[in-house]
Amino acid sequence: GLEVALRVFELLDPTFSYEIRLPEGSRVAYGDIIAELEGSTRCLLKGERTALNLLQHMSGVASATDRYVRLVEGTRAAITDTRKTLPGLRALQKYAVTVGGGKNHRFNLSDGAMLKDNHIDAAGGIPQAVAAIREKLGHMVKLEVETRNLDEVRQALDAGADIIMLDNMDCPSMAEAVRIVDGRALLEASGGIREETLRPVAETGVDIISIGALTHSVTALDISMKIQKI
Repeated sequence: GLEVALRVFELLDPTFSYEIRLPEGSRVAYGDIIAELEGSTRCLLKGERTALNLLQHMSGVASATDRYVRLVEGTRAAITDTRKTLPGLRALQKYAVTVGGGKNHRFNLSDGAMLKDNHIDAAGGIPQAVAAIREKLGHMVKLEVETRNLDEVRQALDAGADIIMLDNMDCPSMAEAVRIVDGRALLEASGGIREETLRPVAETGVDIISIGALTHSVTALDISMKIQKI
């Protein structure tokens, strides 16, 4: 989020200048200087809180993502975000996830079709829901189906889902889903995944682990700005 934070000051004063000491994506320790800013006192004080709010939050997102990515190293699982983002900040939060080594899920509803439990129940079942949505999808759009048990996994696979979401399943069930699907669709684990359960979930063999907490409830990184007169 460094360039986003610096842009705040640039908008306030075009003569503002800076020197980046630690580039985007660097790991930082207490006392590290991230950047040095130079501008009028008015510019620096007017932009301080907005710039720090953005920088601290985005760095918190990137740091949490980095921690999760390192926890699943050696498995096939990719860490992704979700659409559970703060209003107006989705692009910035999703960018921060990529800085932390994660990948992005959908940016919006048009990026891919996802049949969730309410869609499936309203349509009368997975086969009916998939048949209805397939009639409307363009050839470039992938279809994901949320499943709650292994029977629904089989239904989604038979219906031709590109991605199958394993929603709130335990690890033995997810491992069995991996065996059943056998590479014929991507498998996404989602729902209730915490830091302490992340590695066991990854070791089931799923392809994707989506975590809403990466954007909706991260802890901001502690970053401050200190003024020195020249």
